Amino acid sequence: MASRKKVAVIGGGVSGLAAAKAFDERGHRVVGFERSHDFGGVWELSRSYPDVQTQSPKDLYCYTDHPMPSEYPEWPKGPQVHAYLHSYADKHNLARLFRLNTSVTSMDRRADGAPGWTLTIEAGGHSRTEDFDFVSVCTGQFSEKTIITHPGQAAFEARGGQVMHSSDYTDPLIVEGKDVVVLGGSKSATDIAVNAAQNGAKSVRMVYRENVWRVPYYVGGINFKNLLYMRAQEQQFNQWGKSPLQRVIAAVLKPMVWVNFRGLETILKLQLGLKKHGMLPDQPIEKAVSCSLPLVTPGFFECLNDGTITTARGTFDSYGDDGLRLSSGEVVPCDIAVLAVGWTLGVPFLPEQFQNKLIEEDGQYRVYRLSVNPDLPDMGFVGFNSNFATVLSAELIANWLVRYADRQFPQMPTEAEVNANIDMMLDWKRNERPAAQVYGGLCSAPFHFKHFDELLADMGASKRKRANPLAEQFRYPNAAAYGTFLASAPQYQAG
Repeated sequence: MASRKKVAVIGGGVSGLAAAKAFDERGHRVVGFERSHDFGGVWELSRSYPDVQTQSPKDLYCYTDHPMPSEYPEWPKGPQVHAYLHSYADKHNLARLFRLNTSVTSMDRRADGAPGWTLTIEAGGHSRTEDFDFVSVCTGQFSEKTIITHPGQAAFEARGGQVMHSSDYTDPLIVEGKDVVVLGGSKSATDIAVNAAQNGAKSVRMVYRENVWRVPYYVGGINFKNLLYMRAQEQQFNQWGKSPLQRVIAAVLKPMVWVNFRGLETILKLQLGLKKHGMLPDQPIEKAVSCSLPLVTPGFFECLNDGTITTARGTFDSYGDDGLRLSSGEVVPCDIAVLAVGWTLGVPFLPEQFQNKLIEEDGQYRVYRLSVNPDLPDMGFVGFNSNFATVLSAELIANWLVRYADRQFPQMPTEAEVNANIDMMLDWKRNERPAAQVYGGLCSAPFHFKHFDELLADMGASKRKRANPLAEQFRYPNAAAYGTFLASAPQYQAG
């Protein structure tokens, strides 16, 4: 029988809620830490820019036992997602497990020699330490803002100019009558550019480094979830761990796969007018798809067409009296600069000696199943396995992690097997699929099904696929079905 543990869950967003539920329902004593005043992570309202909405349809962005409300739109807005997460916490009485306004500032191995970690915790201006048998890090990939500055910024701000991270763009009234420049080409960048254009900005310019493939919510009139989230489509990408036979089959089918992706590219070029706008990527789409693939913000290309948004390739060089100088040498008017430059991936409260075990020199993370590192016992990550079905991914890995911590897999892997798998995955990312190196290699997209298959197999689930083979092959992941798959894994209680 697994022993009852005192488990720390760091973070109260999508992943933290999933981890708290998974460990709590197995009988562990869970203590959650959320540094803000509320649940929600990136969906907490003070961190959300106006009109933010999910990149995934609502039936792909939900927990297995808690569908989003039927009255929600296909792609829910930020406040709706925030309310949904609260309803999930209420359903499973998770608030009792969390301490809000509480930060974990550092962690170290326990001084008493017992398994686990000692956390340093700050709340209300006071710091203290607390011991835990196991730590689930659920801070995800979007918890620390990437902060950059450029020459002349202090003087620009002293003259009344504003520079802000995209997550701080929360009031669209500030852009009325102003020249707005957005740095970045991600979906957050296009979301903010469109919002500014629609809220009375004098001008809006988006500055970005490289062209990337963008997918509209409807591709040729078809909801993209019915085209890109299929197991059949996933199998056309160069996934990891192929057997010799699978490699032969892939070679035989390569011409058909090439035609499929060229057809998709043609549709996107025509539908979005990528060539006209100078936004045609150089890289084939099948090599580029990863967690960084942005969806098209509604209205973005329409704004490009009518000139309310203009674009420039490059980056910021400096702020001056005559305007914002770009790396191309062009000087553009600027009152407000919004830096949509993303988030800094990391575990800042983990000491350097442990970070060196976790992160390779090229920034790739040494994690098994995107969750655990054998050199960092008694801890794991939930929310590092980023993909296009974020909530479902978090729930599956949380259930996987509690069983890993309790040694409840039917066949526990040895340390040598874990390291061999990590090395295989790192080699695949570096040499076979470079796109998989984004976000420190912590992205399972577009291989949702393969990742989920591995997790369920490890847990000993007797059901891993839907009974209807056509639905399993040509339909997107079904959260409720994965609930039945999880239920088919051996059940137990720690005590």
